Amino acid sequence: MSDEVRPAGSAGATASDRDRSWTVLELLRWTTDYFKRAGIESARLDAELLLAHALETERLRLYVDFEKPVLPAERDRYRALVRRRAQDRVPVSILLGEREFWSLAFKVSPDVLTPRPDTETLVEAALSKVKGPGKGDPSVVDSDRKWRVLDLGTGSGAIALSLASELPEVDITATDLSQAALQIAAENADRLPQGERVRFLHGDLFEPVANERFDLVVSNPPYVARKDAKSLPPELAHEPEMALFGGEDGLDVIRRLVAEAGRHLSPGGWLLIELAPDQAGTVEQWLAGAGFVDVERRFDLARRARVVAGRWPGA
Repeated sequence: MSDEVRPAGSAGATASDRDRSWTVLELLRWTTDYFKRAGIESARLDAELLLAHALETERLRLYVDFEKPVLPAERDRYRALVRRRAQDRVPVSILLGEREFWSLAFKVSPDVLTPRPDTETLVEAALSKVKGPGKGDPSVVDSDRKWRVLDLGTGSGAIALSLASELPEVDITATDLSQAALQIAAENADRLPQGERVRFLHGDLFEPVANERFDLVVSNPPYVARKDAKSLPPELAHEPEMALFGGEDGLDVIRRLVAEAGRHLSPGGWLLIELAPDQAGTVEQWLAGAGFVDVERRFDLARRARVVAGRWPGA
């Protein structure tokens, strides 16, 4: 298909373009090429996800319907999505209003950070602590006492609700400074059967649980350095700044987490923090300096340090 041919309704489409019939495969090929020229790395995947959404079908169904003509109204819906993705660089997750995480579907919006695969490393690390004795990790609490877990900066609620799906006997609390984010988290909780077991509270970090202690504290805090803002992908402009940037060096919130966590951990409790790979060494030193023991790091699928953990001293 030549570069001059454009799907009906797209910018620069000719009369012949609008009159002709487009199949699923033709639209995917055209859009994939268009996205590549726009500098979008996941061009084919994005084209498939957006077309499936416009056709109100499953992505895999597209492969069965390659030769099926796409109706004009469907092309109009698709065109609008393609334009926003290529020209405005709106992330696919926001265009779809949903993102899969831990094999669960989460509602997302510009009010929350879109859950990313790297964050599943944090969920895996948290699960290993709860199920620690069988995996060689120190036990946090007596086996006959129910665990208490705290998710700080919950955003869409993806971490808390993913943990709830795996740990039916654990009490989970999640906090966030953004009321808009908590609204999305509450909607996600309503959509998932485990949602009723998660308590959502509004406030800054530990503020809503000032007099409480937990056996496990997890957080995916804002850790992007403000000084790096100009080099970030344009898609991040559509996500909330307060969930991305952690001050000039990216470590402002993590400093507070390390300094305050000991007052909210039970003896032997764990603090797990997601961070940028180049921050791991610094945060490990801070944890040791704050009195944490058994300090360790966990790696994502690309073998980059993604989570740093420390255990508060005690039984």
